[in-house]
Order: sequence, then C-alpha cells, then structure tokens
Amino acid sequence: MNKAFITGASSGIGKSLALVYAKRKCVIGLSARRIEMLNEVSNECKELGGTPFVYQLDVQDRNRCEMISKQFIEDANGIDCVIANAGIGGNDNIYSGSSEEINNILKTNILGVTNTLMPFIPFMKEQKSGSLVCISSVASYVPLPFHGGYTSSKIAIRMIFDSWRPTLQRHNIKTISICPGFVDTPIVKGPARKLPMKSPDKAAERFVKIISKGKNTYVYPWHYNILILIAKVVPEWVYNYVIKKIFHKPIN
Repeated sequence: MNKAFITGASSGIGKSLALVYAKRKCVIGLSARRIEMLNEVSNECKELGGTPFVYQLDVQDRNRCEMISKQFIEDANGIDCVIANAGIGGNDNIYSGSSEEINNILKTNILGVTNTLMPFIPFMKEQKSGSLVCISSVASYVPLPFHGGYTSSKIAIRMIFDSWRPTLQRHNIKTISICPGFVDTPIVKGPARKLPMKSPDKAAERFVKIISKGKNTYVYPWHYNILILIAKVVPEWVYNYVIKKIFHKPIN
C-alpha cells in the first residue's frame, strides 16, 4: 500500500497517520481545512521520505470532495487507501433550544465520511482493489451523556461500513472501522483530559498495521473491549447510574 489519502491530516490522529505512511515512503494526500498546518505536516512528511500532496478541504463540501478525489488520483497516479479521519467532538447543547451544534457534528462526522469515501469507490471497483477506512470510536458502543450527536455519528459510520462490506468485498475493496478510546488529540477537551489517554503516534502505528491486515473492525486499545462487553450485559439501569456518575457534565 503506497498511495493513501487522509482527511483531518493537519493534527491529531490524521497527522500521525500521515507521518507513519511517510516513514514507509508512501505517496500521501493530506487534506484539512487549515492549510498552514497542512503545509507544516507536508514538510515533516518530506523529511521522513514521503511524497505528500496538500489539499485544502472541508469534508462537508461534497462537490469539492469529488474534485479533490479526482485530483489526488491524478497526482498520485492511483489510490490504495482512503482514511476518513476528519471529525469533530462537542456536546449537544441539549438545553439551548437550538439544533445548530448537534447538526454540525452530524454533518461533519457522517456526511463528511460519505463525501470523502464515495468518490474513490468507482476507481477502486475498476482496479479491483483498495481500502476504505473510517475512524469511528469506542463511543459507538458506549453512549455518552450530553454527546448524542458525536456518539450517534460514530455508530452511523460503523454501521455504514458494516452495510457496505458484503458488497464491496466482491471487488476486493476492504472496509475497515477503527474505534479508538481516548487518544491525546485536540478533539479531547475539558474533564476528559484527566482520563488515561494513548499517544496519537502510537495509535497511528497500530492503525496502519491493522489497515494493512484488512481487519474489519478494530477497537483500540484492547481493554476497551471489556468495557464494551460489560455495557452490553449489565442491566440498563446499572449502566445509566454508573455512566451518569462518571460523566455528570459534558466531557468537551
């Protein structure tokens, strides 16, 4: 795998993924809204031996996503992997009387993923290979109070991938859902920063290995699988009591 396109590549997991691919001497499409930060990441990739291309992109803009996908395929002379990493957090502002906050989260985290990935699928179908990757979350298994928009968006993209998988497998296109727990990135704010977190660099190294193996769904780190199992088997009232004690106010 030597041609990867990454959204949200200006910081956090996206930047770390770009640097891992650069170390592997890959061609990397770097996309995000913040062009200055992307240029800095691009320079780091070059120093590590990668071949980066920079694209300013808001994933809510469907037309630009389509244009940029064609441009990267032309620039890189193909595509092997697309990582829909761009996403936002935030709480629902549930008592505000306005749906603006939650709608923005849903549009970025769901439509931003489909806007990113779907333009690449016809090319992958024609070449009979490719990997589509979404960065979901452990929150897609364990709902968080005050964060219904974020939680539901991460459930949605994981379910989209589960739905696409049987169809795209016929064309040797892999669909890989990565579900991290707390990783030390700018999206984690407020009280959540007091929780144990993994470094984005270590997470990215692991994610690239998982992508190369073509694993369908991957929860990181492994011990979150225990939390997911407990959430499934305990009575709902117990889960709600515990989760309200832990998250009695928005975590970001």
